[in-house]
Amino acid sequence: MRVFVAGATGYIGSAVVRELLGAGHRVVGLARSEQAAAALAEAGAEVHRGDLDEPGSLRAGAADADGVIFAANKHITETADPAARARVERAAVEAIGAELKGSGRPFVVTSGVIGRAPGRLLTEETTTDPGMLSAPRLAVESSVLAMAQLGVRSSSVRLAPTVHGRGDARGFVAALIAVARATGVSAYVGDGANRWPSVHRLDAAVLYRLALESAPAGAPLHAVAEDGVPFRDIAGAIGRRLGLPAASLTAQEAGRHFDGFIAPLVALDSAASSAVTRELLDWRPARVPLVQDIEEGHYFNGLAVLP
Repeated sequence: MRVFVAGATGYIGSAVVRELLGAGHRVVGLARSEQAAAALAEAGAEVHRGDLDEPGSLRAGAADADGVIFAANKHITETADPAARARVERAAVEAIGAELKGSGRPFVVTSGVIGRAPGRLLTEETTTDPGMLSAPRLAVESSVLAMAQLGVRSSSVRLAPTVHGRGDARGFVAALIAVARATGVSAYVGDGANRWPSVHRLDAAVLYRLALESAPAGAPLHAVAEDGVPFRDIAGAIGRRLGLPAASLTAQEAGRHFDGFIAPLVALDSAASSAVTRELLDWRPARVPLVQDIEEGHYFNGLAVLP
């Protein structure tokens, strides 16, 4: 296939590009800068200049493609309001969908599985809690999945909240490490038994390819390799690598200890299953699990080099 990838130079998108090229697909990546264009060319992909704010450029990229993967996001430093970012992203996917309408071509969009699931697992059929931080992006996912009724083979890759691996400089693990370094404590809330699902970046890239190749129209897919890693295990691994104590905090203490986007999430129990996805697409995650990845040390060497 000739695949148009939006977000092709990002943490997830760059892995997707390499996975697609390795499987014999042709890749055309969206680039808004000379730096991005150079990175795509070096990876072996073709370059399509444009931006999420330019629906015409997205529609043109989709017009010449056999399928589209949308792994882009409006960066937080550009638009701080999540709802505003979601509006930009929704306009972008709708422009792509207008071009794909009635063609039967695949369109894979990125979403997330984060939610509240105390004592149970979130599944592909679970309705995400609209109060969660991921809620603004639900409109983007819903818009794309609804395109199944318009002759588009649409699907959604719902990423685990912890997508780990080399090059992860802005995700949850990197944020937890920064807090531990700043405070001298690798903390968790209560007994730390609350669970975070995880997936290795390269396993997630395989799922994007499988979705492109064979996911049925309207399918939500879970990119979850580990159903739920106890938060105390994550904190313990970070503490060991930094030579810092791993300590329990009360909810009130945690509210002061953690900062920024991570603060509302540290006590969240959000275990998730990918059983339906694995059965549907024969997806078999094979990379190192989260705690082992932390213990390998690359998270602690500054901005790691992508493999």
